[in-house]
Amino acid sequence: MDEEKQELVGKKQQLTVDEVLEGYVGSFGFSQLIQVLLVSLARIFDSQSTLVTIFTDAQPGSWRCVSPECGGAAVGGSVCGLKAGTWEWSGENSSSTIAEWGLVCDRRFLAALPTSVYFLGSLIGSAVFGRLADASFGRKKSVLISCLLTSITIFLTSLSPNIWIYSLLRFANGISRAGIGICCLVLSTEAVGRKWRGQVSQYGFFFFATGFLSIPLIAYPTRNCWRNLYKIISFLPLVYSIFVLIPFVSESPRWLLVRGRSEEALEVLRNYARINGKEIPPNITLLEPSSSNSGKKDKNTLSPIEKLWTTRWAVRRMALIMFTGFGIGFMYYGIQLNVENLSFNLYFTVAINATMEIPAVFVGSFLLGTTNRRRLFSTSAFLAGAFCLFCIVFSTEKNRGGGSLPQLMMEALGFMAAATAFNVLYTYCVELFPTNVRNFAVSMMRQALMLGASISPLLVVYGRLSPSLSFFVFGVSSVMSGLLSLWLPETRNAPLYETLEQQEEEEGLDLACVELGKNVQVSSS
Repeated sequence: MDEEKQELVGKKQQLTVDEVLEGYVGSFGFSQLIQVLLVSLARIFDSQSTLVTIFTDAQPGSWRCVSPECGGAAVGGSVCGLKAGTWEWSGENSSSTIAEWGLVCDRRFLAALPTSVYFLGSLIGSAVFGRLADASFGRKKSVLISCLLTSITIFLTSLSPNIWIYSLLRFANGISRAGIGICCLVLSTEAVGRKWRGQVSQYGFFFFATGFLSIPLIAYPTRNCWRNLYKIISFLPLVYSIFVLIPFVSESPRWLLVRGRSEEALEVLRNYARINGKEIPPNITLLEPSSSNSGKKDKNTLSPIEKLWTTRWAVRRMALIMFTGFGIGFMYYGIQLNVENLSFNLYFTVAINATMEIPAVFVGSFLLGTTNRRRLFSTSAFLAGAFCLFCIVFSTEKNRGGGSLPQLMMEALGFMAAATAFNVLYTYCVELFPTNVRNFAVSMMRQALMLGASISPLLVVYGRLSPSLSFFVFGVSSVMSGLLSLWLPETRNAPLYETLEQQEEEEGLDLACVELGKNVQVSSS
């Protein structure tokens, strides 16, 4: 190896980003570890802004009469038909949007509105940030804008005077936070070699789980005022943006290269190598990917995203990944929001679910290094669906006065499997598409996830009347996603390509697309 490098001294040599990373920088050195960890910290705020409504929009546990006009109804009975001011909420979750704005009885489905429009906002934000991160702003600036807007919209949400303004601000918050998850994932995976891509993609989900676990810890001290919970979590993204993201995080060298800024891309790689105790020889330059090798002028005039929609194999992959994402998003977010229907202490059940997501990250990270992506995702989706269906069996036990422990165990295991499938799907999507449309592809997949998530709150509200039905629908959607994924190609150890044309040429793709169970070709480089 040393002799080969000596022969190349004094001779200009053009290499791909992968070749420079693996040959001179290191696939995953100390510099990339720091980069990945600093970028992944933003996922904490993504998690907090998404799942905060588990507490702020929680159904109050009980009520009590405060006036003789109440009629002496038993505590815990229905408040529908009682005169306003003759009763009040008591016990757990007595401070929430439902309690403050009376979202019960004929107004109960309004309780699902803020969370549903939040995920619809995330759907729109995914499209916006996906385009911006690929076309103009880049990965780092998109994360910065997303974090700042998230901080502002969360704080404004705490000042909401009614359910309509509250829902509007949750919608705006959904748009704002969408850039965090997409761009953090891509920015992390584009900084490392192919061997570590799967494991690195999981680190962000560990911080997402950390943010999830922090919510009950913040919510419990603020349980007497839901607005304070929003104010606390609004402060964190602002601090991160100013003191961590701007000074210490680098832009993706792959994005810089695709945008024609090869010198900047090489400088980022040189900085990585320097921190790793290595050096990139001065004769090394980056090979700029050609926009097309086909010689078809009509295609050359199209933007990368337009080319994606005119490339048959890419369209088929996109359709499959989006339909798969819809089912997993519906299941993953729905089962988290559905914890209130388990008849256990809400802080306890949320903590259990958050804790189960942490081993899901480590299990997924380990298995991504040893197992095919398609097999790992489909198996996780099938298991998540099966555990959800088992929840129906255990919910029939005669324990109306309290929660079913076996049901809680099945729900926790189902959520762990759903979290594994959810995390793996992001990694899978990153590897299915080239650099010049990767962020857009992830954003489209995330839009499908958010569309599924936007429907789940309605089922959660209905689940207060029929918990078994909600578990059944969540379980079936997860199984369907697992089945659809079987038509996607395997990508383990495949290189990250820079353009659609390069990927089509290297993988030997044609208009016939990819057959069921067919693996992509792995470049010898």
